[in-house]
Amino acid sequence: MDFDLQWLLWALPLAFALGWVASRWDTRQWKRELKGSQKVYYQGLNLLLNEQHDKAIDAFIQAVQQDPDTSDLHFALGNLFRRRGEYERAVRVHQHLLGRADLPQAERDRAQHALAQDFMKAGLFDRAEQGYAALTGTAFDTEARLALLDLHERSRDWKAALVVGQQLEASGTGSFASRIAHYWCEIALEADAADRSSDADDAVAHARAAAPTDARPLVLAGDRAAARGDHEAALAAWNLLMQVKPATFNLVVKRYAASARASGKQAGSLERLHGLYAQTPTVELVETIASLQEESAGGAALLEHLREHPSLAAAQGVLAAKTSSLDASEIGPVRDAVRRAARPLHRYRCAACGFEAEHYFWQCPGCLGWDTYPPKRLEDM
Repeated sequence: MDFDLQWLLWALPLAFALGWVASRWDTRQWKRELKGSQKVYYQGLNLLLNEQHDKAIDAFIQAVQQDPDTSDLHFALGNLFRRRGEYERAVRVHQHLLGRADLPQAERDRAQHALAQDFMKAGLFDRAEQGYAALTGTAFDTEARLALLDLHERSRDWKAALVVGQQLEASGTGSFASRIAHYWCEIALEADAADRSSDADDAVAHARAAAPTDARPLVLAGDRAAARGDHEAALAAWNLLMQVKPATFNLVVKRYAASARASGKQAGSLERLHGLYAQTPTVELVETIASLQEESAGGAALLEHLREHPSLAAAQGVLAAKTSSLDASEIGPVRDAVRRAARPLHRYRCAACGFEAEHYFWQCPGCLGWDTYPPKRLEDM
């Protein structure tokens, strides 16, 4: 049977026409789907701005279903889940993104960063650490290192925090000298607790080298010297503290007086304390000066401080020093009332989050910030 070429001439234009119609149909359908997806996406944004998070999540889920290849929709949905505390769903969204073979490297790094944030918020610190470590050398390198620093501080892994802090310092991200000094101080305290005195000495030396004018290394150096009976070394460290951080000296003033008495250097110490008191008069200073003077002179100093700087703490000190010649039955209730009234003011308050504590903290237990406590009690501020 011979093939009729006339059919071929008719078939080719017909096939071309059908193909053109099909392509136009697909293009229109795709445009309609894209338009619908964008409409749902903007609806989700509007709901999110109006604090209608539940409805916004539903809208984003619908948008992702209509356009599953758009990564921005997945990131919006995953971040919204994280903000809502639905960490498991956020992890699934970002893991789905990482599982896509067609995802560009920049978007893959972004998904890895978002996934690490999910693990961090969920309290899965080991997995968060792995996620942040995988971002080394990417566009999220600095953010990842800062997050790792926070992570190591939370877990009190000071050696790991030290390494990351030194890397950030070397990269020019900012000055981390004070935090590095704090890490060395924490390492020194751990070494002392484990009876590794030589390791503690090395750690304190590193802390002082990292931040020569910071308060904590000098405070710790003086404390350790006084603990081993080397009161002259303790006074030397604290005298330097008095020069570089006079406000922080209040934290060690009573221990300073004890070392001065133990080393027989009360006269020189009193002279320095009087000079500091002239600059920054505080109750702690005047009480310490009084303890190194004769009892009568000490009581007079407290009374003079009360006249110049009236406060409940000063009044409490005067009452304690002056009531020996008074009727205890009359002065006792007054002394107790002053003590109760002054107690709430004998606290330190974090300048960052407002967390109050009776003891001074180098790192706030509330916000975990370093050096956020002013070295003055509430009444002296």
